Amino acid sequence: MARSGVRPSTGAVIALVPVAFLVVFVVWPLVAVGVRSLAGVAPERVLEVAFRSTTRSVVGFTLLQAALSTIVTLVVGLPVAQVLARYRFWGRRVVRVVAVVPFVMPTVVVAGAFIRVFDRVGVVEARSLVAIVAAHVFFNVAVVVRVVGGYWADTDRRLEDSARMLGAGPWAVFRWVTLPRLGPALAAATTLVFLFSFTSFGVIRLLGGPARATLETEIFRYAVRRIEFDVAAVLALIQLIAVAALAVISGALQRRVAFVQQGRRRSLARPAITWAERVHVGAALLLIAAVVVVPMAAMVEGSFAVGDGYGLDHYQRLFTRGDLLPVSAGRALLVSLGFAALAAAMAVVVGVAAAVTVVRGGRVGRTLEALTLVPLGVSAVTLGFGYLLAFSLFELRRSIWVVPLAHAVIGLPFVLAAVVPTMRSLDPRLAQAAAVLGARPRTAALTVTWPLIRPAVATGAGFAAAVSIGEFGATSFLARGASSFTAPLAIFRLLSQPGEALRGQALALSVVLGLLVATLTAIIEWRRADGATLL
Repeated sequence: MARSGVRPSTGAVIALVPVAFLVVFVVWPLVAVGVRSLAGVAPERVLEVAFRSTTRSVVGFTLLQAALSTIVTLVVGLPVAQVLARYRFWGRRVVRVVAVVPFVMPTVVVAGAFIRVFDRVGVVEARSLVAIVAAHVFFNVAVVVRVVGGYWADTDRRLEDSARMLGAGPWAVFRWVTLPRLGPALAAATTLVFLFSFTSFGVIRLLGGPARATLETEIFRYAVRRIEFDVAAVLALIQLIAVAALAVISGALQRRVAFVQQGRRRSLARPAITWAERVHVGAALLLIAAVVVVPMAAMVEGSFAVGDGYGLDHYQRLFTRGDLLPVSAGRALLVSLGFAALAAAMAVVVGVAAAVTVVRGGRVGRTLEALTLVPLGVSAVTLGFGYLLAFSLFELRRSIWVVPLAHAVIGLPFVLAAVVPTMRSLDPRLAQAAAVLGARPRTAALTVTWPLIRPAVATGAGFAAAVSIGEFGATSFLARGASSFTAPLAIFRLLSQPGEALRGQALALSVVLGLLVATLTAIIEWRRADGATLL
């Protein structure tokens, strides 16, 4: 009990905060989806929707694009992960940050960037399976770099050196020595990438078009566009089952990776000495530049393109309201920033209380930790749909607060992932010493524990804010009117309409939004580039 520095009664009150929050804003909405699917729809209707040809087609394409995205992400990410894990070179930390920042970039921003890339290379139809896979690689290469790269960096390379001395070639060494040892990390990264691609929403809506629908986009279409809640509920239940299975597998694999890595935190990287090693490093840098830097550069170029030249026209229009948007794009950006501040504050309050309960251990702590990570696996679209169903009898569904509340739920796992390891690493003797000196538990928590965990809390709050700024899936369900019209919604509406001026304005807003998220994430990653991963 001394480790937490709180009395049992105080600990119970602290635990009640995250438990109540998660029950109301995670469990209840997901239960509402299940109840609407199983109890609110006739059994024959459930079977008809589940086994109709269109549903099979949607499920098939969802699996196809997720599988292709996962394969290509591994092909691109493994060389980059190897270079960052094995070699020290000038700019290594910058490359690590550049590789990780895309993970929290707004989906609509990335979709706009790839639309511009396809326009520049002369592809008439930018909305295709190739564009979807490319955007997913952009997002998920960070998963491979952090999960596999972090594991790879701790792996002793003497077995590989011995194999080379015995005459094995580079491919043989990788195939028979390196790859089997990376098995746990590869499995964990593969499952995560597949899960994130499977539940992708903004990328599919902007780059897939109506002809390339997934479970995510169909849930939205039936719930919001066609108001057929029964069909949306059945599709959401199918997705929930699939996502739950993937989340269980992913959690087990990540725990295995964490167990194997215990006590192995040491840098085994060395300078690239030989010509072949330097070429290897250079090729990996070119690869990450092509995947991450080129789309962002194309977006920036497009935001300044005006006719046959360049100018600031699109940026100047950001604060002028047109007929297409309920507010100006600049106003929508301010709404996003306000929601991000509210969401980060709520995520911190709930996340710190949850972290205290998790660190204290016990069945409640373990259950709470698992429950807190649910939003990371469940799609934001399903969560938003659950809010529509769960809060249909209350004014909360129409309240402006429902959007930042949903954002806080999505950002909560990042706060917990940042704070829990720090709290577990604290020396319990510090709290004991404060108690011996006469400090009350509350005083000890504020004067001893809080200063030590404050950097971790700031990291979690930063990631929660970054996720909120670019959140699109749940917001598409919950936004009502100008007061909750966010920047991602504005970008989507501008990109959905023809016209060079509208697309230029969308790219300009994407640049501003992307810079905000990238700067925030880069600062956090720069300070903790060699620390524990949140992925």
